Amino acid sequence: MLDSSLLFLAQTAPAAAPDGGARPGSSMQMFLMLGLMIAAMYFLMIAPQRKKQKQHQQMLASLDAGDEVVTAGGIYGHITAKKDDRFVIRISDNTKVEVGKGYITSVVAKKNGGEEKK
Repeated sequence: MLDSSLLFLAQTAPAAAPDGGARPGSSMQMFLMLGLMIAAMYFLMIAPQRKKQKQHQQMLASLDAGDEVVTAGGIYGHITAKKDDRFVIRISDNTKVEVGKGYITSVVAKKNGGEEKK
């Protein structure tokens, strides 16, 4: 029984290089594959996220009083004032709230020179 298990292990074990060491170039191939994986992750995940973040920052910079926006909580309102780090949004006739700039997700309608543009 012991002989058959040793025979099985000998057949399934990977063959070693003739000199007993690692094959030449195998570490270079490993680093090349690692570099390719990092490059693929950058182009598939990080670059699109940075592009989206840049577009969001440009959208926030272009907002002004009178624009209709949607917050991250799903609240629609019109911007009445713009402060350094937040917007004052009118959500009904007598209700205004202050919302941090990062919580504005999109613009519903932009008001340019008294003319509303959707």
